[in-house]
Amino acid sequence: MSTTKIAFIGAGSVVFTQGLLADIFAFPELRDVHVALHDIDPERLATAEGAARVLARERGAAPTVTAHAERRPALEGADFVINIVQVGMGEATRTDFEVPARHGLRQTIGDTLGIGGVFRALRTFPLLKGLGEDIAAVCPDAWLLNYTNPMAMNVQYLTRATGLTRVVGLCHSVYWTMRGLADLVGVEYEDVTYRAAGVNHQAWVLRFERDGTDLYPLLDAAVERDPGLRRRVRVDMYRRLGYYPTETSEHSSEYVPWYLHHDSEVERLRLPVGAYLGIVDDNVAEYERTRDALAAGRPLSVEATMEYAPQIIHSITTGTPRTVYGNVPNHGLIENLPADGTVEVPCLVDGAGVAPTRAGALPPQCAALNRTYLSMNDLVVRAAVEDDPRAVRQAAMVDPATAAALPVERIWELCDDMVRAHGDRLQPSLRATLGS
Repeated sequence: MSTTKIAFIGAGSVVFTQGLLADIFAFPELRDVHVALHDIDPERLATAEGAARVLARERGAAPTVTAHAERRPALEGADFVINIVQVGMGEATRTDFEVPARHGLRQTIGDTLGIGGVFRALRTFPLLKGLGEDIAAVCPDAWLLNYTNPMAMNVQYLTRATGLTRVVGLCHSVYWTMRGLADLVGVEYEDVTYRAAGVNHQAWVLRFERDGTDLYPLLDAAVERDPGLRRRVRVDMYRRLGYYPTETSEHSSEYVPWYLHHDSEVERLRLPVGAYLGIVDDNVAEYERTRDALAAGRPLSVEATMEYAPQIIHSITTGTPRTVYGNVPNHGLIENLPADGTVEVPCLVDGAGVAPTRAGALPPQCAALNRTYLSMNDLVVRAAVEDDPRAVRQAAMVDPATAAALPVERIWELCDDMVRAHGDRLQPSLRATLGS
């Protein structure tokens, strides 16, 4: 049997690469895999390669590790492709915050919806198109496991613009939400049965039980006891919608029109406007610590991440059945959401691959929010696929938080400013400024 090959695209995201490799090397069956690392930044690529070799040695693994400045050699013959690229890195992320802030628009994370999500997607799509073409050419049977945000837009673009079918978007929000809920109600996570469905960063906990008993009443009691919990967006949404959302309050505040535009809500719900810029700085500092530790010959402190990609790779290569949460084309999985949107549902994984499961209909109030989210995504993808710069502005008009904060003329002006700021990171047909 040939050695399993795993290609990391954007391996210079060293901290995340290390966590995934730690999980992979924890499986005895995967300790001799071929890890092919690709990044366009030579220093980061060298750091990722050094970290991979140290992690393997520390964990008793014996992989083949190769580093590639060019993408196709990394992909050649790959069985799995893990995409963790961030186009433009911290500089582009700062643009996503600073330009909208000058127009009076608040963001907390800016990577999923909103102006930040739109332009993160638009500067990522050209890379995804090239990646899809390369996979089709040199490893057409590979599974593409995408971590790059905005998750739902990227998966929809990949499946529409590249024709790839073995694409699954992966995010840890459902898993960590359920760990947190179990802690909150005082139940062991291993004893909890749950089911969630919706869209990435805005799925809903539809079932939350232990031994067949609903645990939502215990959550209600915890919220009633702790006034601090009621000062969190996701708890506020749960109390009003009846189902707990599967992403943090910081993320969740950006996907609805009710919070960030209002000073009183920002204060009541303790919303950290611009929080992601601090995370960007922390990620750079963590990368530098890893780089310096490798140079000094110090051991790396890397903990298991419990991410889904290593579990999927293990299940497909060994036939071990698992359930993970994946982002996939809807195609009837959630019957009251658009068929061509990207939804997040439980997926069964074994030697045959990744099989999404049908979730039926969401509660109508949850589906209503998800439909707005997916409508905005669809316009962004259409803008790129149909070379239509007006659809970029229309997506921003549909976006809930943007529409709540700005009149339409200012939205179009903001989009023009973002186009100018991101320049040649966008495909040529979308670089036009249209005025208000």
